[in-house]
Amino acid sequence: MTNRAEALGEVEAEFARDRFYIFKVLCPHWRVFLTQIGLGCVGAASSLRGSHKAMSNAEPRALLARGVDAWNQWRQEAESRAEASWKASDRINLREARLRQAQLSQINLSSVDCCMADLRHADLRHSNLREALLYTADLSYADLGSAILTGADLREALLHDANLEGAILNAAVLTTADLTRTVLREASLCHADLRQVRMGQADACMAQFQEANLSGTDLRGATLYTANFSKANLKEAVLNQADLREANLAMASLQDALLHGANLTAAVCSVTNLIGTAFHGATLDIANLSLANLCMANLTGTQMRGTILIGANMIGANLHRADLRGANLESTDLREAILRQANLRQANFRYANMRMAHLAEADLRGADLRGADLTHANLWGTQLEGACLVDATMPNGSVYDG
Repeated sequence: MTNRAEALGEVEAEFARDRFYIFKVLCPHWRVFLTQIGLGCVGAASSLRGSHKAMSNAEPRALLARGVDAWNQWRQEAESRAEASWKASDRINLREARLRQAQLSQINLSSVDCCMADLRHADLRHSNLREALLYTADLSYADLGSAILTGADLREALLHDANLEGAILNAAVLTTADLTRTVLREASLCHADLRQVRMGQADACMAQFQEANLSGTDLRGATLYTANFSKANLKEAVLNQADLREANLAMASLQDALLHGANLTAAVCSVTNLIGTAFHGATLDIANLSLANLCMANLTGTQMRGTILIGANMIGANLHRADLRGANLESTDLREAILRQANLRQANFRYANMRMAHLAEADLRGADLRGADLTHANLWGTQLEGACLVDATMPNGSVYDG
């Protein structure tokens, strides 16, 4: 009998749970309803937490219409009483809200659901949008200067021509978003997901992209002067004509990236992965590429005057007609590299490995080749006047003794 009673009790409990679930579905305002009829099954904190959940789409928009101060006061009061852990379903719903040209400066929209919202030309300066859902939202021409967007979901969002100067987007997700011509000066995008983002002609001077993922991102013509991309992933990114002067790309990956005509004057690319990267016509004067991996890189027609390439891997790299006057290639691996018609005057090749390198018609006048290995190198028509070849291994395998 006892087992039967327990079994019946479990069936009744399960039936009660099912009825309560159906009741919740049919009555979205179930928490408020239960509180009003005095059942007391919902505590004060839980009731307030549920008030966010229970609000219809129109209610938060009506509250927002009362102004930023009223909204922020309500958010502060609600969050001070609400439970510490909120679920995704507790997000305030502003989906598809029409907030074009809205004055929302310094508003607290943290964790708010603004997916597909129209925020064109909106004023969101200094606003808190931490972990906000902005998937496919239209923020074109919006002013987000100094806004906080840490952990925000901006996938496929429209941010072209927007102002994000000084904004914080650390760990934000912006995959396939449109940031064409967007201002990102001094913005922080550390650990952000920027895969396949369109950032052509964006202004990101002094922006922080440490350890961000920008693989496949289009940065054509972008201004990236002194930007920090250390340890960032820029694999297959398009940076043609980009301004990367004095940028920090140390330990970043730009494998198979396109940098045609880019300006990397004085850029830091030490220990950077540049395998197969295309630099055709780029400027790398006085850049630091020490210990960089430039295996099979295309450096045709590049300007690399005074560039530091100490210990770099340049196996099979194409430097046809490149200008490396005064460059430092000490201990660099140039096996099978193509240096035809390259200007290598006054360059430092001490202890460089140049086995089977193609140096036909190259200008090596005044170059330092002490201890270099030129075994089987092609020196047809190469100019060597004034070059120092002490202890260098010549193409025939003999050691030059002066």
